Amino acid sequence: MKYLERLIGLTLLAGALAACGGGGGGSGGTTVSSDGGGGEDPATPRAEDPMDPAPAPEGASFEGRQYQCQDQECEQGKFAGPFAEPTIRYSDASTGDNLKVVTTDDKCLEDSEGDLRCKPAAGSIALLPDNRLVYFNALEGTENVEFSIVAEFGFVAVNDQTRVLNLGPAGPEDRISWQRPSPVRGGANVDGNDSDTLLPGAELSDAESTPGNDGALFCADVIQLADGRIMAVGGTDYYTEPSLGSVFPQARDVLGSIDNEIPLPSNFGDISVPDDIGVVELEGLKDARIFNPEDNSWTQTGAMNHGRWYPSLVTLPDGDIFVASGVTKLLKPVYTGALIGGESSGLRELLQSADNVRASETYDLQSGTWSENGERPLPGLDSTAGKPLPLYPRLHLLPNGQVFYNAAGQAFNPFGQSYNQAQWNFVSAYDPEQELWTDLGYAGLNVQLDELGLERITNALTLTSPNLLEDLIGTGEGLLTGLLGAPLGSLEQVRNLLGDVADPEVANRLLGAGFRGSTFSIMMPLRQNGAGQYDTARFLTAGGVVGAVAATSPGSYLAVPNARMDTVEVNVPDTESGMRYSSEIVGNLNGPRWYSTAVLLPDGSVMAFNGANRDEVVLPGSANPVQVTERFDPNTRTWTPMASSLNPRTYHNTALLLPDGRVLVGGHAPINTAYLFSLNLEELGFSPNDGRDPSFEIYSPPYVFKDRPEILSAPTEVSHGEAIDIQVDDAAAINEVLLVRRTSLTHLVDGDQRTVVLPHTVGDGQVSVTIPGNAAVAPAGHYMLFVNRVASDGSAMVVPSTAASVQVLLPDAAPALLVRK
Repeated sequence: MKYLERLIGLTLLAGALAACGGGGGGSGGTTVSSDGGGGEDPATPRAEDPMDPAPAPEGASFEGRQYQCQDQECEQGKFAGPFAEPTIRYSDASTGDNLKVVTTDDKCLEDSEGDLRCKPAAGSIALLPDNRLVYFNALEGTENVEFSIVAEFGFVAVNDQTRVLNLGPAGPEDRISWQRPSPVRGGANVDGNDSDTLLPGAELSDAESTPGNDGALFCADVIQLADGRIMAVGGTDYYTEPSLGSVFPQARDVLGSIDNEIPLPSNFGDISVPDDIGVVELEGLKDARIFNPEDNSWTQTGAMNHGRWYPSLVTLPDGDIFVASGVTKLLKPVYTGALIGGESSGLRELLQSADNVRASETYDLQSGTWSENGERPLPGLDSTAGKPLPLYPRLHLLPNGQVFYNAAGQAFNPFGQSYNQAQWNFVSAYDPEQELWTDLGYAGLNVQLDELGLERITNALTLTSPNLLEDLIGTGEGLLTGLLGAPLGSLEQVRNLLGDVADPEVANRLLGAGFRGSTFSIMMPLRQNGAGQYDTARFLTAGGVVGAVAATSPGSYLAVPNARMDTVEVNVPDTESGMRYSSEIVGNLNGPRWYSTAVLLPDGSVMAFNGANRDEVVLPGSANPVQVTERFDPNTRTWTPMASSLNPRTYHNTALLLPDGRVLVGGHAPINTAYLFSLNLEELGFSPNDGRDPSFEIYSPPYVFKDRPEILSAPTEVSHGEAIDIQVDDAAAINEVLLVRRTSLTHLVDGDQRTVVLPHTVGDGQVSVTIPGNAAVAPAGHYMLFVNRVASDGSAMVVPSTAASVQVLLPDAAPALLVRK
C-alpha cells in the first residue's frame, strides 16, 4: 500500500503534462505479409536485419478492387479489418547485434530484459505518390512506464519507429504488406540533442545521458513536398528535469535494486518502482527530415532556427514550406540557460518563456534551409512576423496566397498553455509577401475586424511585439476613424453582431465561438465563381472542446457537438485587407466528440471518425470512446450517423482518403491512465489505455457499392493553366471533376488538405478541364484525380471513380530541381 501512496503522490506533478499522445488484430480476410521473413522460432536470432537495407519499393494500385455490401452496410458503409503488422523485430541482451523476428498477433512481447517491444501505431501518416503509406509511432515507450509517466518517461521513452504500408497491386482484394524504412527511427540526433535546459550544461537533468530518445518523430508535423517526398518537421527530445539520479546518483542504485511488483485487482496490471524519478520534459526539435519513397530512406535537411514541438506546416504557392507555432519546452517553458550562459540570444529566449514559439519560418526548396520570417529591429523582441498561436494551429492556404488561421488547435485544457492564449480566439491571415499577420474577425461571430480598424489588434496586445506602440496607436486611430469617419461601416458591424445575438441558434453560436481545442478544420471544395475565379474558401469545424474566455482558459474538459462553417472571401475590393470573414452555424454532431479525425470525401461530404466524449489529455483514460462514424451532408448541412468502427481509437487516431474512395483508419496512442502507467479501465466502459493500437481498418462509404465511373487514361503530370483531356467510360454522365491533394496527417492536422473542383466540358469519350493557373489554388504536389457522376439507380447518390494519379508541377518561377540534402 505504501508504494501505491507514493504513486499517487507522484501524480500530483502531472498537472501541466500532456503528451501528443492498442489491440492488434487479424487480417480481416485480406492477405497480410511483412517483407523480410518471420514465423521463425522466437528464440532464434537473425544474423542480420532483413529490412536493412530496405527492399526496392513497389507501388500499390487500387484498380480492379471489388466491393460487396449487405443490408444496412449499403446505406451506412462498412468497416473491414482490423489488420496489423504480423511481426515484431528487435534486438536485446540475448541477441547482441542480431535481430529477433517474432510472428505474433499480439501488439507487444517481452524481451529478455523484461521490457515490452511493441508494434508501432499510426499516430502520423501520409499517402505517397505511388499509393503506399508511410507512418510513424506516437509516445513509444509508454508501455514500459512502471510508476508514473510524469516521473519516468524522460528516460523510458524511445525514438519512434516508422513503417511503410502497402495495400497491394491491382486486383479484387487488398494484399497487405509492410516495409521498414532506413533508418527505421528517422535518424535524427543519433549523438544526442543540444537540449535547452534550465541551467547551462544540463545541470540537474539527465538530458545528456538519454541518447535513445533525443530525436523522436513524435509531435513533428508532416507535409508532402512538391516532388512527393514527405518532410517531418520538429519532434521530441525527451529528458528528465530535474532528475533525482542526476542530483543524487546514489539514488539510482537504490531504486534500481527494488524489483518488487504489486499486482492490482482484475486486469488492471501491476506497479513497480522505476530506476530513477523526476519530472519529464518534452522539448521541441529544430530538426527537419525527409522521407524518400524511391528508396524508403530518411535523410536530414536543414534545421530550423527554433525548436518546435507541435508545429503546423503549409505549402506556399511557390512550393516553399511555411511553419508556425510549436513550443520549445512543454512542461517548463522557462528559457534561462542561454542568459545564464552569457549567450547573445539570452534575453530573446527569456522573453519567449511561458508562450509558444511566436516566430514563423520558411523552408526554401532550392537551398534546403530555413529562414525566420520578418525582421527583428530590436534583438530582444519578436520579429515583425511573429504571432502567438496555439499548438498545432489549424492553418490553410487561401486562394490569394495567404495563410489562414482558423482559431483552433491543441491546448492542454483546462490548465492553459500561454499567457497570450486569449489571442487564439481571433481568426487571422498571414501574407508571405508582406510578412505580416492581419486579424480578420473573432471566430464564430460576423464582425470584420479590419473594417473597424482592428486588423492588428492581436499584435497590439502582444507585449513582445517590436511594433507594439505603433500597433496600439494604429488600432486606436483605426477604431476612432471607423466610428467617426465611416460610421455606416461601423454600424454594419454592430448590426452583424446583433444579428448573431438575435440568431435563433444564438446558444450554439456563442458556445461555439472563439478558440476550439482538439477539433478538425476541413477546407470544403474550392469552386469557381461566375467569373471563373476561385475567390471563396469555406472551413468546417465540429466537436472538440470550447474555450472558457472568462476563465482565461483556452478550453474545457467536456467535448461538445457544436459545428460551424467559416467563410473567407478573397479579392474583396471594399475591405482594408481585401478579405472578408463570416461564420454560420450548421447542424450539430449527434453527440459530443473530442479529437475526431475528419475526411473530405470525393462526393463532397465530410466523415468524422473516432474520438472520445471527454478530453483525454486532462485526465487520460477517463473518457468513453466514440466509435459511431458521422457524415456531414453539404446540401442539408446536417450530420447523419453511419457505420461504427471496429476498434476504439481516441488520442492520436488517424484517417485518410485512399485512391479508390475508401478511408484508411488507424492510430490510438493514449497517454498512460491518469498520468500513471498503462492501467486499462476498458471493462468499466472507458477507453482502452493498455498501450497503443497498431492495427488499421478500412471504411467503405456507400458509394463504392454502386456502379462507378472509370477513368481510362489521364495525364500523370500537369502544369498550372494547362488544358488536359481525361478519357472516361461514359463522358456524358460525368457531372464533376476533382483534384484532391494526397493526405499528410498528424493530430487532426493537414495544412495542405484541399479539393479543387475543375469545371469541365464533354467531348467524344472524354472530359476536358483546365488546371487552375493560380498556384495558391492547387500548389505543386501530388494529387488524386476523381470524376463523379450521379448513380443510375435513382438514389441520387454522387458516385466517384477510382482516382488517377497526377502531379501538379512547380510554377515556372519556382526552382526546377529540389535540393536533396
